[in-house]
Amino acid sequence: MPHQLNAEQEMIRLMARDFARKELEPYAAERDREGIFPLDVVKKMGDLGFLGMMVPPEYGGAGAGAVSYCLAVQEIAYSCASTAVTMSVANLSTEPLLKFGDESQKRRYLERLARGELLGCFALTEPGAGSDPGSLRLRAEDRGDHFLLNGTKVFITHGAYADVVNLIARTGPDKGNKGLSAFIVERGTPGFRVGATEKKMGLRASNTVELVFEDCKVPRENLVGRPGLGFTIAMTALDSGRIGIASQATGIARACLDEAVAYARQRRQFGRTIGSFQAIQWMIADMATSIEASHLLTLEAARSKDLGLPFTSQASMAKLFASETANKAAYHCLQIHGGYGYTMDFKVERLYRDARATTIYEGTSEIQRLVIARRFLKE
Repeated sequence: MPHQLNAEQEMIRLMARDFARKELEPYAAERDREGIFPLDVVKKMGDLGFLGMMVPPEYGGAGAGAVSYCLAVQEIAYSCASTAVTMSVANLSTEPLLKFGDESQKRRYLERLARGELLGCFALTEPGAGSDPGSLRLRAEDRGDHFLLNGTKVFITHGAYADVVNLIARTGPDKGNKGLSAFIVERGTPGFRVGATEKKMGLRASNTVELVFEDCKVPRENLVGRPGLGFTIAMTALDSGRIGIASQATGIARACLDEAVAYARQRRQFGRTIGSFQAIQWMIADMATSIEASHLLTLEAARSKDLGLPFTSQASMAKLFASETANKAAYHCLQIHGGYGYTMDFKVERLYRDARATTIYEGTSEIQRLVIARRFLKE
């Protein structure tokens, strides 16, 4: 089905583009080099409604929908992929509360997350449990009026700056995907601390940390949904998260294409611009075609979400294709730049490093293929 943007969606896209070019593009290289998490910029994004785009207005959100959200993430990622993943995870952190939280939790946390007054993160991965949530070991022991949490989460995006953590822990004796539950944990809760900060290859302006829970006392009212619903809550959140990462990857790929085209037009070899050579033209053609396909796949997943239709496989397809497209586009862009692309003087060096993570987080490419294949084999 054709994806004709309405006036509101186009307005949001242009607003995000203007914000990204003014607030992100001029400082992205420095923030990457220095590992600076731009908390002030994140606060501005909250003021603009970028951190609660899919939350209805009655709960403090923009109510803009998933299509508008993916357009905005693309524009942010084009200028700074690190800030785009912060935006994606902040929006992901609202999903468990919106879909499964009670009215008290929505008023206490969701409204403030959606308005950007609080920054949320999502904690699923553990040292021994990444693609397999059934291996989670962080335990939440039921003590009646509270739960006692013990364990560690790793690779948590902006975990050092989050005011609220949405996490999945094991509450029951069942192994595997059963016996998991979802909780809200506030920063400053006794027994909860931020551990090691990861030193990453790319996305260096996005904080990534370990979270440690040692006899962390969480009130029973901070249990999201009923006990044992944790796996369902996590998978629901990840479906939306994959739309965000597909959008981020598409934005990175678009930046690669524009950098490659600009360089091919001005770089001269053998007496003419390198853009006149077929080898370069074919790389650019392949990039442009794959990027357009990524964009349309992502919009289709977002549109299905907006319509209330199932979108699990669409989100996985979009995430798989867009993330692999971003990596290929970064490769071609750097190849077109030659030796200059390997230096930090050119944006492509940062894009190349940033693109790599998109095939890993929110489910690896291999996991996306499993999700997609199972749908068709089941049918």
